[in-house]
Amino acid sequence: MPKLNLNREPMPRQDPKLRGKNFNEVALGYSAEQALAEASRCIQCPKHSCVDGCPVEIDIPGFIKAIGDGDMPEAVRILKSKNSLPGICGRVCPQETQCEATCSLAKKEAPIAIGRLERYVADWERANMESIDSPIIQPTPTGKRVAVVGSGPAGLTAAADLAKLGHSVTIFEALHTAGGVLLYGIPEFRLPKEIVQAEVDYVASLGVKVELDSVVGKIFTIDELLNNGYDAVFLGTGAGLPMFMNIPGENLNGIYSANEFLTRVNLMKAYRFPEYDTPVKVGKRVAVIGGGNVAMDSARCALRLGAEEVYIVYRRSEVEMPARREEVENAKEEGIQFKILTNPKRFLGNEQNWVVGMECYEMELGEPDDSGRRRPIVKEGSEFVIDVDVVIVALGTTPNPLIASTTEGLETTKRGTVVASEETGKTVKDKVWAGGDIVTGAATVISAMGAAKRAAADIDEYLRG
Repeated sequence: MPKLNLNREPMPRQDPKLRGKNFNEVALGYSAEQALAEASRCIQCPKHSCVDGCPVEIDIPGFIKAIGDGDMPEAVRILKSKNSLPGICGRVCPQETQCEATCSLAKKEAPIAIGRLERYVADWERANMESIDSPIIQPTPTGKRVAVVGSGPAGLTAAADLAKLGHSVTIFEALHTAGGVLLYGIPEFRLPKEIVQAEVDYVASLGVKVELDSVVGKIFTIDELLNNGYDAVFLGTGAGLPMFMNIPGENLNGIYSANEFLTRVNLMKAYRFPEYDTPVKVGKRVAVIGGGNVAMDSARCALRLGAEEVYIVYRRSEVEMPARREEVENAKEEGIQFKILTNPKRFLGNEQNWVVGMECYEMELGEPDDSGRRRPIVKEGSEFVIDVDVVIVALGTTPNPLIASTTEGLETTKRGTVVASEETGKTVKDKVWAGGDIVTGAATVISAMGAAKRAAADIDEYLRG
């Protein structure tokens, strides 16, 4: 019996000294040889524990076996039977805490690089579209109409699943282009816009209509949709309302929310100035407050836009950081400086009301709080000042209140999230379902997709009586 290969194939990446100056994708993707070598590590265990860790229940051993057999069309078919957005998931989903964490090999050494293989299959399909003979099978129309509000990962997933089941689906997107947080929130160097557009195009190819510049809650309400021919509504509008610290000086010029900063950079293409004349101020010294993926994205964008020094300011230790380890490592390699166990007390401004400094506390960790992480405690008398000319606040988001405020009978929590069943996505309002960040608050792409799939299945059951 051949000896098991425990050496995980590394992901080729741009050199840190080069990538910190451009917005090209950092991870370059597997070659065919690397993908085959990584697929050969899968032991095809009978338990399929990796599937248990996948929120959308992809047949992971199946598509990996197809790669190993050299049958790429079959790998595509298996993957897309459960996941309509594989090019996106293969790049940004935290596989290390989900499917890879439950991989049988994880108990001994390195798990299978499931995300990297998923990306490889998706990229192979995109490069070989003309040679793939896999016509979309049109389902029998049910005559039922579903409105999907929002075109982020939850909205796209729900729309695709419902269209495959024969329902007539229309997505209503508030912005001028589809993709939601995938487009405005995640930088080009992590998720190229052409990948997002390709996935949106696939969903549209299933017969889904996409109405852009359509702000539900303004041009029409949820009740008006239901009264004008739609049999069900799925809410997938995400969580786009930024949270702030509410400390002195937070209204100074030069202080952004991460939402505004990343939207200017990504959606409005400030990174391609002057081709796109989008104003975004990036000074010499930038502080990003927070420890999640959004904070890493903001810091790495600031670096690429010309900042000389960029700091991640986080009140806990690096162990508690919610960002993916891969993104933390990438940020460090690019020269981002980490000021951990540090928390802002107030912002300092000049006579022109521009931020020039940030007074901070040193912190220490106490007992775990409700999140399970050790609670940060201020060290009295530890104040110090960091000189900055731009600050980006990346402390999380909550749902925009527009939908809730214009929809009678929709129950929300104190945080502004919509109350919906975790199993079915059903809200307390008749004919209305919800899933993703609008229900959970800011979370992961794949968890939003999993919620959307469960909601789509329940909507289908309801529509079929």
